[in-house]
Amino acid sequence: MIAGIGIDLVECNRFLDWSAFKKQRVFTKKELEYADNDNANAEKHLANCWAAREACLKALGLGFGEDIAFSDVSLVHNDAGCPELLLAGGAKSALKELTGTNAKIHVSITDQGEYSAAVVIIEKLD
Repeated sequence: MIAGIGIDLVECNRFLDWSAFKKQRVFTKKELEYADNDNANAEKHLANCWAAREACLKALGLGFGEDIAFSDVSLVHNDAGCPELLLAGGAKSALKELTGTNAKIHVSITDQGEYSAAVVIIEKLD
């Protein structure tokens, strides 16, 4: 059963002017390393991470704030290169409250030109 759906669209160029300090506050070490590995497209990778996080929070019915830190939702890639979301802290608690203990998070990311987009579906497994 679908427990939540979220979508987000972001302009890639918005991350061009961010300082290293701000990027380190918002993105995880792994996310920054992944972006840095493709220096020519680093902003696209950061935009993909941002869009995936925002879509996930929308699927959870939340936003960043008092109970949710930037690092509570992070984007990783499995051995096949497919994106996956890792939840911690307040985001993990919200997922448990929404679905119980058995859930799957589906994430799809795309970028074209100046934009990155992500869709997240939270599936409650019984």
